[in-house]
This record gives sequence, C-alpha cells and structure tokens, in this order.
Amino acid sequence: MSRFADALERLTAVIESRKGGDPDASYTARLLADPSLAAKKFGEEAIETVIAAAQCDPKAMAAESADAVYHWLVVLAACGVSLDDVAAELESREGTSGLAEKASRTR
Repeated sequence: MSRFADALERLTAVIESRKGGDPDASYTARLLADPSLAAKKFGEEAIETVIAAAQCDPKAMAAESADAVYHWLVVLAACGVSLDDVAAELESREGTSGLAEKASRTR
C-alpha cells in the first residue's frame, strides 16, 4: 500500500471516530454535524489548492492539497459517502475515455 493510501486510511478512521462527538471539543465533529459548513470549508480549501497550483508552488501545493483532502473526507463522511462508494464510481469509469464519459452524462 502506498504512503498516501496509509495516511488516507488513518485519517478516515479518525474522522469516523469523531462522528457524534462534541462540536465544541472537536473541529471535525463540528464539521460532521453541519454538512453545509463542511462543504463550504472544502470549497475554500479547493480554491486555495487551485491558487497554489496556478503559482506552481510545490510546498503550498502539498499543504493546500492536504487541507483539501481532509475537508473532502469530512464532506464525504458528513454526507454518508464512503471511499468504497468513490472507488466503485472510479472503477465504473475505467477503460472509458474522459471525453466519452463526460459526453455520456445527462445535463
């Protein structure tokens, strides 16, 4: 397993352990209790990641990517979507060109 996959697995477990926790004692519990807030924070981190990418700043890109991944995982958990659900969607797209997949989506 890759180092990233290991870190993702550990982080996902921590996030799961915060479900139902005290929002005053845990930032993660606060986000999990308010999916709208979690989505907003994910959006903010995604924008910061895009800015770091546009500046091609490797250190900022790594830091902002880590923030975005954390908030993405929290949003998934808050919405009841597992990494297995995401993996299944990715697997269903394997072998399909990105252009063909995009064209097949209903608008």
